[in-house]
Amino acid sequence: MSKPLALIVDDEPDIRELLELTLGRMNIDTRAAADLASARQQLSDHRFDLCLTDMRLPDGDGLTLVEHIQGEYPELPVAVITAHGNMETAVQALKLGAFDFVSKPVDLQALRNLVNGAIRLATFPERDRRSRDLLLGDSAIMQTIRSTIAKLARSQAPVYISGESGTGKELVARLIHAKGPRGDHPFVAVNCGAIPAELMESEFFGHRKGSFTGAVSDKEGLFQAASGGTLFLDEVAELPLHMQVKLLRAIQEKAVRPVGEQKEIPVDVRVLSATHKDLAPLVESGDFRQDLYYRINVIELKVPSLRQRREDIPQLAQHIVRKLAAESTQAQLSSAALEALQRYRFPGNVRELENILERALTLSEGREIQPDDLALPTDDGPAGGEPGAAPAAEPPAGVSLEDYLESIERQAILKALEQCNHNKTAAAKLLGITFRAMRYRLKKLGLE
Repeated sequence: MSKPLALIVDDEPDIRELLELTLGRMNIDTRAAADLASARQQLSDHRFDLCLTDMRLPDGDGLTLVEHIQGEYPELPVAVITAHGNMETAVQALKLGAFDFVSKPVDLQALRNLVNGAIRLATFPERDRRSRDLLLGDSAIMQTIRSTIAKLARSQAPVYISGESGTGKELVARLIHAKGPRGDHPFVAVNCGAIPAELMESEFFGHRKGSFTGAVSDKEGLFQAASGGTLFLDEVAELPLHMQVKLLRAIQEKAVRPVGEQKEIPVDVRVLSATHKDLAPLVESGDFRQDLYYRINVIELKVPSLRQRREDIPQLAQHIVRKLAAESTQAQLSSAALEALQRYRFPGNVRELENILERALTLSEGREIQPDDLALPTDDGPAGGEPGAAPAAEPPAGVSLEDYLESIERQAILKALEQCNHNKTAAAKLLGITFRAMRYRLKKLGLE
């Protein structure tokens, strides 16, 4: 098997020599170029597996070479070497399609991690990159999303996944990870809003034994746990400001310092992030650091709401019913039920659709799910609510839609039970549901 071949573009002989020696020890052959013109000639003469280019060249800059490679050799991973602290240029290179970056003075371990990642990508076996069986929907917007995921899988650029709650942002992150060369390494997902503020630094970066009360042994953090793979920061808007500063440094320096440790430890991790909140207003209000926002938002991928792709609802619904139904149950959605689902607004998106169908399967008296089995909440959209029904109010700030709907359901059931002297059969009749449905709801809400 022939050795991989790398193109090194830098006008400083000592940097070229350092890179050539490092890659040579990794069993990688190299060709060198001192300027853009020579680099273009080398690219036309040889088939490379990797290109490393400095940003400042005698006849132009590395960004021009990144654009040239993206246009002429899109399968070739190109990484840029930037001046220390010049993150704006590195981010611009990533936006143009660079695979990754390394800062001067070049840290050799970080360089080796980058090169190994690029070579894995260049020799990455062609596999079925389609996500159709995982990210369902044949709408134009979903076809675009799947195509974008395939492209993003070939990069190391941070991706900010935005979208409403319940749209499937973590699924998108998992697909970006799985379809790239990091797919065989860990995918570590963390909800930033679920970690107590005083424990965040230890959770993210680890700690050394005795570094604080309760630290009875060394512990690796989430960055180390995701080594070689992907760290997915869900609800990143919930990070307190002091952690935003530390996270920014970890991403920029590609290194972390555990609590109680004097030295930083290099980490090889791709960072993906998501939130259902709009980060731009939080940046303006000072609640989210602008420098971190630009660092994690190198590429933004917007996951559409279910309302934006109503034509996908039948396919999604039928898939969910097949997944939820027991093998012995041939449950199906009636055409009337499908029409009702397509008219509903789905403020909770795909997650709400799953909850509605799971409940309908439990409550359905026959093999075919009818509109009444769906028990769709009345709202002010085209869902076909009862005439004169009051539009549903928005959930209070900080309360999930699921919790909000459960609180409304609990209040209605308790009121009916009170009116019927706690006769469950009479309360079910008053609410217009079957006794079986009443028992299901009482159990679900913990009111038995």
